[in-house]
Amino acid sequence: MTERSADIIVVGGGLAGVASAVSLARTGFSVLHLAPKAPPDRRTSALMMPSVEFLLSAGLIDSAASVGHKLSAIRIIDATPRLIRAPETVFDAKEAGLDAFGWNFANAALLENFQSAAPETGLSTRNEAVTAYRREDGLGFVTLADGSELAAPLVVGADGKKSLIRNASQIAARENKFEESALVCDLEIGRSIGGTSVEFHYPHGPFTLVPAGGNRANLVWIDEEPVLRAAQTGGADALLAAFRQKSQNLFGDIKLVSPSVIFPLSVLSVTEAGRDGTVLVGESAHAFPPIGAQGLNLGLRDVADLVAVLSCVDRSHPDWAETASQAYAERRAADLARTGTMVDTLFRSLLAEMLPSQALRAAGLWALKLMPPLRRGAFSLGMGRRSA
Repeated sequence: MTERSADIIVVGGGLAGVASAVSLARTGFSVLHLAPKAPPDRRTSALMMPSVEFLLSAGLIDSAASVGHKLSAIRIIDATPRLIRAPETVFDAKEAGLDAFGWNFANAALLENFQSAAPETGLSTRNEAVTAYRREDGLGFVTLADGSELAAPLVVGADGKKSLIRNASQIAARENKFEESALVCDLEIGRSIGGTSVEFHYPHGPFTLVPAGGNRANLVWIDEEPVLRAAQTGGADALLAAFRQKSQNLFGDIKLVSPSVIFPLSVLSVTEAGRDGTVLVGESAHAFPPIGAQGLNLGLRDVADLVAVLSCVDRSHPDWAETASQAYAERRAADLARTGTMVDTLFRSLLAEMLPSQALRAAGLWALKLMPPLRRGAFSLGMGRRSA
């Protein structure tokens, strides 16, 4: 019979997986992290202040300024040709009594910092992929490519939207794929956007420039995939011409400073985030279009709640992993439902062609523009602030 390999096995080498493995090892659990090598992640993540505060308190980064770039304002420009258009709106962090809404980080830099934060004892990382997963007699058994098995009472699935751990655990997931995709790349622009994220809202999604320091900006352009492919395959000049047109020529000369990459978009949600000694974090449990800066923020809230649950669990009890997985699922349920509804509604409102939907969206932005108390409430919701 396979011997227990650790208290916890974490499967997945992305940001949520590394954050989970390091944070759980820091709480005193023995953790085995199965993290197969993956291509460099060229994307960036806008992390709101609660997420940044968690990274600092968990020791995953030493300081935000050493890794990322401050997000002090959000500017929204309705660039649609619709009959009813929303007003141009600027949300300033100072209105919420904050120096910044959050910080924009390169995912590769975050990953390097998370890995450097690993404790000297309690964590073992292996560059190996999992090919099968099952539970038996209170243990989770993961099978590696060579046929060997490893076992632990608690298994954390952080292995992405196509999670093997989720599927093998028969945790139901619902995924809705969109016609739209996202093109991401890094730019150098003639006029700096400072600390302001600028969003141009078009009929098939936003064209967003996020601060990356100096005259640099990270671009996230959401549109129909054929439109993005046509711009990308037309060569650098055609792509830059599209960027200038989409940004309404507001930022002067634009230069590419990284390759452009296109990602398909979908919304994924699960019926429960854990059960029977298995828990899901990050995109194994939820995935959204890059709207409202919720993806990794929600994943880090997963990690924070998992750490909180396991910090209180009675490890002397033989069923501690099953108890912890159920407590985690209950703790995450409201946040996952609330955030999923918010992001899905926001994205669909951007794509809506029906006149009543356009009117409601425009009226909503007018209300946010003119009513400071409503704006402050929106700040709190968008940043993921929680009372407990």
